[in-house]
Amino acid sequence: MTIRPLPDTLVNQIAAGEVIERPASVVKELVENAIDAGARRIDIDLEEGGVRLIRIRDDGGGIAPDELALAVQRHATSKIASLDDLEAVATLGFRGEALPSIASVSRFLIASRRADDDRGTALNVDGGKLGDPAPKQQPTGTVVEVRDLFYNVPARRKFLRAERTELGHIEEWLRQLALARPEVELRVSHNGKPLRRYKGEGARGDSGALFSGDRLAETLGDEFLKHALQIDHSAPLATDSRSRLRLSGWIAQPAYSRASADQQYLFVNGRAVRDRSVAHAVKQAYADVLFHGRQPAYVLFLEVDPRRVDVNVHPAKHEVRFRDARAIHDFVYRTLQAALAETRAGTPAGALPGEAASAFDPGMAGPVGSPPPPMAWNRPMPQTGLGLRVDDARAAYAALYAGPPSSSPQPAVRPLPETADGEVPPLGYAVAQLHGIYVLSETADGMIVVDMHAAHERIGYEKLKSAHDGVGVRVQPLLVPQSVAVSEREAETAEREAQTLAALGFELNRSGPQTLVLRGVPALLADGDVEALLRDVIADLVEHGESRRVASARDELLATMACHGAVRANRRLTLPEMNALLREMEATERSGQCNHGRPTWAKFTLGEIDRWFLRGR
Repeated sequence: MTIRPLPDTLVNQIAAGEVIERPASVVKELVENAIDAGARRIDIDLEEGGVRLIRIRDDGGGIAPDELALAVQRHATSKIASLDDLEAVATLGFRGEALPSIASVSRFLIASRRADDDRGTALNVDGGKLGDPAPKQQPTGTVVEVRDLFYNVPARRKFLRAERTELGHIEEWLRQLALARPEVELRVSHNGKPLRRYKGEGARGDSGALFSGDRLAETLGDEFLKHALQIDHSAPLATDSRSRLRLSGWIAQPAYSRASADQQYLFVNGRAVRDRSVAHAVKQAYADVLFHGRQPAYVLFLEVDPRRVDVNVHPAKHEVRFRDARAIHDFVYRTLQAALAETRAGTPAGALPGEAASAFDPGMAGPVGSPPPPMAWNRPMPQTGLGLRVDDARAAYAALYAGPPSSSPQPAVRPLPETADGEVPPLGYAVAQLHGIYVLSETADGMIVVDMHAAHERIGYEKLKSAHDGVGVRVQPLLVPQSVAVSEREAETAEREAQTLAALGFELNRSGPQTLVLRGVPALLADGDVEALLRDVIADLVEHGESRRVASARDELLATMACHGAVRANRRLTLPEMNALLREMEATERSGQCNHGRPTWAKFTLGEIDRWFLRGR
């Protein structure tokens, strides 16, 4: 067969197959170009889900008349000029492939005018065939029209979905953009009717995050905003202290979870991406508080030195590659784990951005940005209308932990937190027990209902974890060393990560290209399938560079122990015992959920209760 160069039009159509998947891909590329040009308002007009027409108007800087033809030439761009530019690229687009690819599979028009130009210039491209530039009256900025997408590539066009489906993909991408760029106003119409408008919110902050909750509520709804915890934490990169990482944005409290991953948004240096390592870190951070089968919701902005992240690994720029993937995974995990640890019973269900739930330091016990009022310890508890005193509560608390199973580690009983004089604690004071299951408590502004078994289960679980974390992982040597067959890649990983595996309780060495010899295992898990656990740990190390399998398996065992040690339904508690439980809930991390992710408490304000009985109407 003869080797010959492909025609330019065919080259562009092949590139279109990589870059332009559907109308949403066209909208993405064109809107990103508008943002790179400095646009503050972008109008998006669609017909038939974008298949018949996509028109993007912006008020950006515009294109010089003599550069308009270059704009639709492959690999022509104003955004990079050298390898150094590519390694530190900060713009959304940079390949110079989008416009020629789009123009090769549509009836294409681009018109532009700069602020100093007397008039604009327009250029038509029909299926890749370039027309001549012509004068055109238009305001400053650029307009791009894409008509009859894939009209000349029928094999691609037949794979497009129904109009509503294609429009849905466009709306979802615009939702991502609206979250990432709150300073840009977006106006969308479909088939001649206004569809959506995202109002611009002024200048963007240095973290790329939002200044108010308006854009967050517009995109993800009021319920997400109600349950959102704002995150803002930065730290030196573990592998290079001269470089810093920053994670900002919002995560939803565990009480707000989803059946699917439809509200999970990650932006790296302002670019919406999918990354398995970061997604895995988020999943692990939620592992101890989320109900089985549910998905967390989040909007996270990760800032990394551009030279330490490669954005040029995917034709459509959906993915990135981190030079320090393991360190970034650990940073994200620890930041979110620290934030979720503060989801204690009695804390507000959510906070508007900038309020008390603003920032968390993984190295500290609580929020470092706007901490809640400090809880006073060892002060006399004021006498309440119920006649309860702190000494009664302490004795009752000790009674709750009386007689644990002999096989369970004894949880340490620490002093109970108490409120300052005249203050009502967040969970109030107990007034009654309902059906031997629920504790009813009166608060300053309403009523609290607590599932006493679920709450006590979480308290015991957290104490057991703390006790084991203090001791560390004990290793139980095997009487007979166990040979474990693995792949060569897994054997190499196990050999390289021998210290990591030893810290997790596995004593082993490599005895062949595909063989490991296991000599010691984590003592707490010795009765389980440690070989399967070891394989899972090594698989995590191969894929993510770290593993929490041992900790997860340990936590599962401790959760079972805590469940057996928790107070049972139908056990009658005295008022001091109930108040002791409430105070300990307020002091325990993650006490808003039981070990299985179910809520431990619910609050009803006096206003809600008044509405039940139509008071004031």
